[in-house]
Amino acid sequence: MAVNDHAIETQTGPVGSRAGWVMLSITRITIGFYFFWAFIDKLFGLGFSSCRTTAEDGTYTIEVMCERAWLNGARITEGYLGSSTGPFADFFKDLGTQAWTDWPFMLGLCGIGLALMLGIGTRIGMWSAIVMLAMMWVSHAWPGQGGNTTNPFVDDHIIMIVAVAAAVLLEVRYQAVGLGEWWKRLDVVQKQRWLV
Repeated sequence: MAVNDHAIETQTGPVGSRAGWVMLSITRITIGFYFFWAFIDKLFGLGFSSCRTTAEDGTYTIEVMCERAWLNGARITEGYLGSSTGPFADFFKDLGTQAWTDWPFMLGLCGIGLALMLGIGTRIGMWSAIVMLAMMWVSHAWPGQGGNTTNPFVDDHIIMIVAVAAAVLLEVRYQAVGLGEWWKRLDVVQKQRWLV
């Protein structure tokens, strides 16, 4: 019997369980929503990281569009970067005094969030998320510094970096949930693969 008598099957679909691929997409979408919600909250002052006043008894009030909302002229990066810790604290605190930093931060939150939630432009979204999360880690969670109290090296920023990279890099082949399969078929994306 000749070797070529047996057809070699090639894998055309995703390897593994469909549920696993769906969960991978849900991971990407969830992290995207994490970014997008931060954008919306800071833009309008919805009371999660802005415009919430807590009383001594633990009750709180939310004033939407208060003076800490970006649309009301608030400086978004000043407070966060002003509380930086670690060996690069002075660099980040100086950045926080510059008003231009609000624009790339807010546009980054919006763009990363939409790319990851929709499943289009995910490579750009992935690299942007990695840079933003790494800067947030370096500015506040440097080992032994800041708010990282449960592990000297790994916190939610590092976990999200790994999760975003895994989801996007695996979904280049197949995306179970999102617009990525349609997006990849567009002529411009076919010609410019970095847009995937």
